[in-house]
Amino acid sequence: MKLLSLSNGHGEDAIALRILQQLQPHPAHPKLAALPLVGEGYAYIRHSIPLLEPVRQMPSGGFIYMDNRQLARDIRGGLLQLTLAQIKAVRKWARSGGMVLAVGDIVPLLFAWLSGAPYAFVGTAKSDYYLQDEAGLLPRHSWFERLETWSGSVYLPWERWLMSHPRCKAVFPRDTLTTTILKEWNIPAFDLGNPMMDGLEPSGIQFRLDGEVGNDVERSLTFVLLPGSRAPEVYQNWQLILQAVAAIMVQGRSKRLLFLGAIAPHLDVAPLSQALISQGWQQQPSTPDLKFTQRAATLILSQSAYNDCLHQADFAIAMAGTATEQFVGLGKPAITLVGEGPQFTPAFAEAQTRLLGPSAILIKQPEQVVNVIDALLQDPDRLQLIADNGYRRMGAPGAAKRIADHLMELDWQVNRR
Repeated sequence: MKLLSLSNGHGEDAIALRILQQLQPHPAHPKLAALPLVGEGYAYIRHSIPLLEPVRQMPSGGFIYMDNRQLARDIRGGLLQLTLAQIKAVRKWARSGGMVLAVGDIVPLLFAWLSGAPYAFVGTAKSDYYLQDEAGLLPRHSWFERLETWSGSVYLPWERWLMSHPRCKAVFPRDTLTTTILKEWNIPAFDLGNPMMDGLEPSGIQFRLDGEVGNDVERSLTFVLLPGSRAPEVYQNWQLILQAVAAIMVQGRSKRLLFLGAIAPHLDVAPLSQALISQGWQQQPSTPDLKFTQRAATLILSQSAYNDCLHQADFAIAMAGTATEQFVGLGKPAITLVGEGPQFTPAFAEAQTRLLGPSAILIKQPEQVVNVIDALLQDPDRLQLIADNGYRRMGAPGAAKRIADHLMELDWQVNRR
């Protein structure tokens, strides 16, 4: 058995990789390969998953659906030629007897269908929570927004056709609600969870306020700062997040505050540090992570303890995609701000609040974060609702192994078309 993973973005690459890694220990594991449709597949390369050529980094970084200008840049950068070459590659893979695992949205799903091979689909990009929750349709205001509900699912009829095709052996939606709805169209949908929640176990690192000892950390209010992972957008986002941090510090002068900046390892932290120093933060002597203090507050920039930052924080101040969803999946509230994009635009932020429901609280101005935090701290019932909502929408850990086990149990035989 041969299995080719198709994915179209950094986050999708990571999810696909988790599933492939769970396949590798299986006694009869398939021969694995990957074709990242966006980017150069560094996640696969680092874990010795062979790549199927061709791969290329596009100017948009995969965000063409958010901005027509990004699409134009990608076309000028050779997107059409790359796409045709990739289609030829997957069709050649199919002729050699291989199967396909598509991870992401309609793009890898369409590639899987075009290959002519049997395929499975992990739907990471869409959820029916964008349109409804367990109580019914969400209120939409403009005629265009209401039009989104016309087909009965966030997955449009042509996407559902691809998922119900005889060569599509299994579909793994990201949540129970979406799975239930897709089954209404006789789609082979299986509710096995969201791999995005895998691999988030803490390492045991304990972040502390400057001068803390023992269990003092339990008495501090802790925030994780999630500015995103794409430069240069992340540096613009950081400036907005620091405005929210400043507002929290003014309001909570007598409180012990700990801020944890969870920074992607590939980013340059120098601009982040400089922004802190310009706002009066003082850098402390060298530690494994960059530590800054101002009055009774401590701010730590970490590029190596992402999981620990998420687990130790009480709240997130977020301008990120996957990281925000993972934090919410741990049962915690994320307060989000709108940036300039290309990712964290007003449209993206509004859609994220629909996806995550009461767990994601969108504010228009950084200073509004103070009122939100005060309201949450005074309402334990709301915090419990947020916790339950996050667990339900994001699912339990272990999805990648459950999906991998199911892939090994599938009957991949089908009449090829």
